[in-house]
Amino acid sequence: MVKPEESGYSRRSARRSCASGGTAGRRFGIAALAAALAVVSLAGCAKMDAALGQQWIVVQLSPNTTVGAARQVAQACSHVPNLRLVPVQPTSANAGIVESVRYSATNASDANMAELQRCLQRFPAVVQGFTLQDAGDS
Repeated sequence: MVKPEESGYSRRSARRSCASGGTAGRRFGIAALAAALAVVSLAGCAKMDAALGQQWIVVQLSPNTTVGAARQVAQACSHVPNLRLVPVQPTSANAGIVESVRYSATNASDANMAELQRCLQRFPAVVQGFTLQDAGDS
């Protein structure tokens, strides 16, 4: 029978070989975690780019414009392609009064925006003007 000391095998060397296998496993785990964090951060960047790429047309209305009048104007011009009307909400300070309406213009062309402008000009008593805003504008 061969003694463990003579074969070169000992409990200490067995522990070392298991420990080195554990280190490789930990390295793999750390690499997988780093890869997962990179994917999450890139997804966050994509969402940020999408948010920054948004454009809005804000239509300023005359003072004391009622919700009904604002909805009538907004619906009359909602047929313009690539412009999505944001639901008309009353101003929080004055229930029943609306200061502006918004259209999402992220996918709109210059021709779409010109068509909206022509449509809004049919309501001079209600519409004071409009501005194009990017997501970064305040």
